[in-house]
Amino acid sequence: MSNVTPNTTATPSVVAPSKAGTGSTDKSVVPTGHTGSEVATGHGTTTVVDSVVARVAGIAAREAHGVYDLGGGAARAIGAIRSAINATDQGQGVSVEVGEKQVAVDVTIVAEYPVALQDVANGVRADVIRAIETIVGLEVTEVNVTINDVHLPSDEQDEPAEARVQ
Repeated sequence: MSNVTPNTTATPSVVAPSKAGTGSTDKSVVPTGHTGSEVATGHGTTTVVDSVVARVAGIAAREAHGVYDLGGGAARAIGAIRSAINATDQGQGVSVEVGEKQVAVDVTIVAEYPVALQDVANGVRADVIRAIETIVGLEVTEVNVTINDVHLPSDEQDEPAEARVQ
């Protein structure tokens, strides 16, 4: 089981001083309404919100061999709009359930043809586990991969197919 080590170099968005009158210089991160994983140390508390874990998983999944894109049809359509305005959602197609020390991940992908689908899923699973355990410091209990579509290289052709009849 992996222990979470707080990232002392991160700058929290909201910091509150410790209990008044204790004379302690301890500070803790105050959650901003998001759920996440919290780790308390003698020097403060580090909170990693779920969207950060999903983003780390999304980046890792995109880098896996044989992954063309993440998300279902609607998510990819919204992603295409975001791409057009240079605003990407790295957590697209990823959902996470984060506990105090563990996380479960669901990833929806579009695989490239002709890569073996089980190889793509295994690669996504391995990359996501490695990234979350290394970067976030949580133990990954499972990574469920849903292959929503297969991307064919011919899908990218800009020219319309020649008409068969005139």
